[in-house]
Amino acid sequence: MATLDLLVSPLGRVEGDLDLAVKIDDGVVSDAWTTASMFRGFEIILRGKDPQAGLIVTPRICGICGGSHLYKAVYALDTAWKTEVPVNATLVRNIAQACETIQSIPRWFYALFAIDLTNKNYAKSPNYAEAVRRFAPFVGACYEPAIVISSKPVEIYAIFGGQWPHSSFMIPGGVMSAPSLSDVTRSIAILDWWREHWLEKMWLGGSVDRWLENKTWDDVQTWMNENKGHYESDCGFFLRYAQEIGLDKFGQGVGRFLAPGTFFQPELYTHPTIEGRNAALISRAGVYDGKTWHEFDQARIKEDVTHSFYEGKKFLHPFEGVTEPIDPEEGRKHGKYTWSKSPRYDVPGIGYVPLEVGPLARQIIAGNPNHAAHQNYDPLIYNCYQQMGPSVMLRAFARMHEAARYYKMVRQWLTEIKLHDRFYIKPVERAEGQGFGATEAARGFLADWIVLKDGKIANYQVITPTAWNVSPRDGQENRGPMESAFMGVNVADAEDPVELGHVARSFDSCLVCTVHAYDGKSGAELAEFQLNGNGSC
Repeated sequence: MATLDLLVSPLGRVEGDLDLAVKIDDGVVSDAWTTASMFRGFEIILRGKDPQAGLIVTPRICGICGGSHLYKAVYALDTAWKTEVPVNATLVRNIAQACETIQSIPRWFYALFAIDLTNKNYAKSPNYAEAVRRFAPFVGACYEPAIVISSKPVEIYAIFGGQWPHSSFMIPGGVMSAPSLSDVTRSIAILDWWREHWLEKMWLGGSVDRWLENKTWDDVQTWMNENKGHYESDCGFFLRYAQEIGLDKFGQGVGRFLAPGTFFQPELYTHPTIEGRNAALISRAGVYDGKTWHEFDQARIKEDVTHSFYEGKKFLHPFEGVTEPIDPEEGRKHGKYTWSKSPRYDVPGIGYVPLEVGPLARQIIAGNPNHAAHQNYDPLIYNCYQQMGPSVMLRAFARMHEAARYYKMVRQWLTEIKLHDRFYIKPVERAEGQGFGATEAARGFLADWIVLKDGKIANYQVITPTAWNVSPRDGQENRGPMESAFMGVNVADAEDPVELGHVARSFDSCLVCTVHAYDGKSGAELAEFQLNGNGSC
């Protein structure tokens, strides 16, 4: 039996460096370890600060989804201070959050994911030349236009929030903006331009409304063959080519999913509370255990540090969470190998287990037929999941599908703003309390827990999508979702392991630099695998 160890380092992210080690037996991944190699300590930074410090500090956690960090941070403080939030403010928060996600969809696909579709390992595939023509970095016919157009939605964010990224315009009790009619009409024009020039012209090859009629995988096949525009669109080509090169056959993961939900029906969340959150959501919260849906309850979350570079083997809910870093060299003596904690969820009837978060997770939750009238019900991706199971292809498809859905929501919210009504209600700044705020960043579950004492932050804990998906083994030795997704992957060429890139990219781990392959016995470097042409995102 041929045994080979590959060290994939670094899997770069805005949030820090991520390394991957895999063991390969006879060309198949038999074990995997994901390592977050950078300690940042935002939770320690916030301890003892003014309660509103999270609105300034947490958006700096990420340069890509800073608006998502602000969104969940403000709702954490809203629930702790028991504020009142006007309808207009909720609409503006929804619009800003959704626009940030909309801009990330084409940017992720063309600049991070689709580049790997042009790898030379696929040169014998019938549609390889077409993949290169479309998706080759910088020179592909679709690459540059899509990247340029992707910036348009965050112009809307800047209109309402003053800047993007790193805005702090959402505050407890509302927003620090009072848009004019010109601001709203300009935003509508920008959004419609994005729809016309990328979403419909390039990605769908047809109308958004026609796409949203698709409810099953069979519907998608019918849509694709309906006309030349659909068939030759980037969406149509991707689905055909992905199956041709086998992206629908690997990268399954843990097979259990979590979504905290996002976007509130404004009149149902004028007084934000933890208990009233789920019922007010438009994009729903939930857990899917592979067979059954469950209600989401933040109280069922705990973080494990058995294999993380933190003191001891604590397993705590974030309200009681501690962040006590230790020297990695000392930690490795006790089996610790990463700075990421291991978030786990207590699934009814199963116990504390790892759950995948992200677009695939939230679209599976959207497929639950039990929903209120104001809530999103979209069975397409759940039907695809039932038909073919989770995979690299389905994870990518789920994310791209959201472009049309989010466009429709933002377009509607922009028409509902009442310019002469309130955008802010001054809150009582309570000295004691605790709050929870969560959202769906582009990559998935993102949440804050805040504890206030004597008018200061006594504890602040953040769980990011990356923490869920690239978490290490826990105290029960359960692999994290991405570690599990690498299991069983066939690596055709150990000197060019593009399959590992596909899996990591499908979770939006923002691979940007180089993969170094090492012989497991001698330690000699075998190859250098360039994942992104310019080594940056």
